[in-house]
Amino acid sequence: MAHNHSHHGHHHVDPDAGDMRVALAVGVNLLLTVAQVVGGVLAGSLALIADALHNFSDAISLVIAFGARRIARRPSDEAMTFGYGRVEVVAALINYTTLIVIGVYLVYEAVMRFFEPEEVAGWTVVIIATIALVVDLITAALTFALSKESMNIRAAFLHNVADALGSVAVIVAGTLILLYDWRLIDPLATLLIAGYILWQAFAEIGGVIRILMLGSPPDIRTDAVIARMEAVDGVAGIHHAHFWQMNEHDNALDAHLVIERGAWDHADDIKARVKAILAEGFGIAHSTLEMECSLHVCDGAARIGDGHAH
Repeated sequence: MAHNHSHHGHHHVDPDAGDMRVALAVGVNLLLTVAQVVGGVLAGSLALIADALHNFSDAISLVIAFGARRIARRPSDEAMTFGYGRVEVVAALINYTTLIVIGVYLVYEAVMRFFEPEEVAGWTVVIIATIALVVDLITAALTFALSKESMNIRAAFLHNVADALGSVAVIVAGTLILLYDWRLIDPLATLLIAGYILWQAFAEIGGVIRILMLGSPPDIRTDAVIARMEAVDGVAGIHHAHFWQMNEHDNALDAHLVIERGAWDHADDIKARVKAILAEGFGIAHSTLEMECSLHVCDGAARIGDGHAH
């Protein structure tokens, strides 16, 4: 999965076209869930019913992603002065958390199956799993382009990839049961899928939590940015610096900018130069700089954060 963190060359998908794709994907997945539950009951296959639940979680994850996309476009207002963009990050957190729950549950189910292998109707399983695979691939195709620029859609897309793998595993398992009556392949395949789901979810959830925790952007070195700001002519120092990500693609900084003695007449010009460096050099387009004259500087302020220097 390519992580697109650059701030240039984003090929933004037209929002409405994107919405249409997500809505289509939701519809297809809900239809599939119904088909799988009916098939699972007829075939007496727990694997199919489990896959149906997973598909249902796919549809739900897409509904959450879809809703978040719509809300994220609202303009800032008095209640949400930063706008609603972060709702996508919250949606991603919900989706990755459910993926982890599903992964852990699948491991549990698979382990129980090793002790009590069950009778499975091979043909029904293979046929329905093949239909499921086709639907998963269609859904993945619908959401792939969007997943590159939104962690929210990427979470839903991962639900889908996990599901497609699940269908492949169910097809292989069903075939082996038909050919060799090898029932242990069912829980074995389940363990492999669960492992993949957990690995992907844990790999992605860290970045989501970092944004919600107001962590500094992972692709910039805080000390390097501060050093570069302090290297600008007329800057005596920087303190109270806060770096954070407003959402997946927009980095922000606020800091106190100390102007050298005698340079106060050029303070606005100095500030403009610092802002230009932040935007061009580090992709920090949103910066708030409070200027202080070096004669009246904050006493004992910490370079980073609101505390006092130790």
